[in-house]
Amino acid sequence: MKYTFTASFQKEGKWYVGRCLEFGVTTQGKTLVSAKKNLIEAVELFLEDEPKSKKYAMKKPSLVTTLEFSHG
Repeated sequence: MKYTFTASFQKEGKWYVGRCLEFGVTTQGKTLVSAKKNLIEAVELFLEDEPKSKKYAMKKPSLVTTLEFSHG
């Protein structure tokens, strides 16, 4: 079954940190390519514990946006 999820990647120091927004799964890699590969593997491991169903494939994607405001 093919899945589509929302992922975000951010450089933190010497590492790229990847997060699956739907499940809160987080991983890292020394390159963006390795962080993406590691995130796919981490989500696959997460899904192994879940029953095989279409509920994840049908889930609406996360809304990703930016916020801009003044504080203080």
